[in-house]
Amino acid sequence: MRLPRRIPWSHIGELDQLCSWIFADEHDIEAKELAVSRLSAWRAITSLPHALESTLAILSVQLIDASSYRETQGRSLTSLSLRQSYATAIIRMVNGLVDPLQVGAYARSIASIAAQLGLPSWLVELRHAATHEDLPSLGLLREASRESLSWLLHNYFLPTINPSSVSAPESVPLRSVIPLLKQYKALLKRVTRDASLRSRYKVDIDSTMRDIERWIAEARVSVGAAVHGYGSDNYVGSGDEQEDIQERWALHKLCDALMEKGSLVPLSKKKRNFPTDSFLPPNNSLALWTPLLSHLQSYHPSFPSTLTTHIVTCLVSEHRVPDVTSDVIPPESDISSSDPSYDMCLARWVAWIIQTWDRDQTDNEPTLRKDVVLMLANALAPGSIEGLININTLTSLLETVTAGFTGLQKASELLLSAKGVIPLRRWNDDALAEMSERLDALMSHEIAPLEITPSPIDVPSVPAQTVSQADGWKLLDSNTFWKPCPIGIFIPSTSAL
Repeated sequence: MRLPRRIPWSHIGELDQLCSWIFADEHDIEAKELAVSRLSAWRAITSLPHALESTLAILSVQLIDASSYRETQGRSLTSLSLRQSYATAIIRMVNGLVDPLQVGAYARSIASIAAQLGLPSWLVELRHAATHEDLPSLGLLREASRESLSWLLHNYFLPTINPSSVSAPESVPLRSVIPLLKQYKALLKRVTRDASLRSRYKVDIDSTMRDIERWIAEARVSVGAAVHGYGSDNYVGSGDEQEDIQERWALHKLCDALMEKGSLVPLSKKKRNFPTDSFLPPNNSLALWTPLLSHLQSYHPSFPSTLTTHIVTCLVSEHRVPDVTSDVIPPESDISSSDPSYDMCLARWVAWIIQTWDRDQTDNEPTLRKDVVLMLANALAPGSIEGLININTLTSLLETVTAGFTGLQKASELLLSAKGVIPLRRWNDDALAEMSERLDALMSHEIAPLEITPSPIDVPSVPAQTVSQADGWKLLDSNTFWKPCPIGIFIPSTSAL
C-alpha cells in the first residue's frame, strides 16, 4: 500500500496564487519576491517537488540580477558570480528532470530523454556548455531562465492546478524495436552458421543487446510521459508501483515484437521443424534467440512471466470465432488466418521458458508453471472452449507443463477428460459434396423390406406394414398403430387397459 503523498500547499488555491505572482507580469519584482518568500516557507515545512525547487532557484537569481541592475543605476553587473548562479540553476533543473529517468542497465543520452519530455534541446546544449565548456554569456543565460520558467508553467503549474483543462503532453513517438531485433537476428545467423566468427561479431552482438536495453528504458519514459505527464509528482518514478507499471508496459511492447513472425517464430513454415522427442521450439530458433532471452531475463526478472502470459493470452483470446448461431457470419479471411504451426511454435516457447527459468518457488510450488496452468485451465474449462480453433495446441501445452507434477497432472487429466472437446469442423463445398455422395450411396442400397406386426398392446385389426428405407415421409392415418399425444406423454392403447 502506497503512503499518502505530502504536498506543501494546504489547498490548490495557494499554488494558483503562486503561479499568478510568477507569470502574471514578468517585470513585477514585488510579486516575484512574494513568490520566493512563499516557496522558501514551503521548503521549511517539507521537501519541494523538483519543479518548485527549480522555480525557486531561477527566481532567486533573477531577483539578484534585478537588484544589482537597480543598485548600479542601469548598469548590470556582468560578474562571473551572476553567470555561475544562472548556469547552476539551469543545470540543476535539467539534471533533476533527466537523471531520475536514466533507468535500465545502460545509460541513455540526455538529449534523447529531454526530447521525450518536450524540453527544448538548446537548454540541454546550454547545460552541457555550462558544465564542460566556457560559461555562456549573461544574455543567453537570462533567456534560458525565461524559457525554463515558461516550460515549467506549461508542464507543471497548469497541469497541477487544473488537470482537466490541459491536454496530455506531446512526446516523441516511441520508435519500433523490430529493426533492432532484425539486426540481432542477422548477427546471430552468421555466428550460428560459422562458429569461428563468434569472436569477430561479439562486440556487435553486445552492442545490439545494449541498444535493446536502451529501447526498453526509452519505452518506460514514453509511457510515463503519455499517462502521467510532468505535472504528476509520480512522473519521475517515485514509488515501486509506478516503476512496475512502466516496466510491465515496456516489456509488453517488446513481447509484441518478439511474437511477430520472423522473430521467435520462423517466417518460413519449412523452418518450423519441431523436435519429436520433446515439446520445444525448433533447434535453429533456440540457437538464435536463447542469448537474447537470457540477457533480458538477467536484467528483468519479470520478463519470463510477462512473455509467457503474453503468449498464452494471445493463443486463448485471438483464436476464437463467433458463435455459429449468430446472424453475423465471420469473413473467410478471419477463418483461414489461423496458422497451427505458428501457434504450436509459441506454445513450445512457453514450455521452454518454464523448463528453463521456473526456479522461483513459493510454498514448494513453481509459480510460473502454476500461473500458466491456471490460464490454460480457464480456457479449456467446460463451457469456455466454444469457438476455440487451436484446442489441440492448448491441450498439448497443458499436458506438457503439468507432466511430472502429481497434483497439477491429476487436475489436468480430470479437466481434459471432462471437457468433451469436439473438433471444430468448417462446412464448405467439399463437405457438402461428400454428404451428397454418402446419401446417394444409402438411397441406392437394396434393403429387404421390414415387416412390422402389431404388439399385444396394439389394436389387433392393424394390418402388417412394410417399410422401405427409400419411402421418405408419409402421412399416417387412422389405420396405423400410431396415435397423437403431447410430447413426453405416453397414452396406452385400449387393449392394454
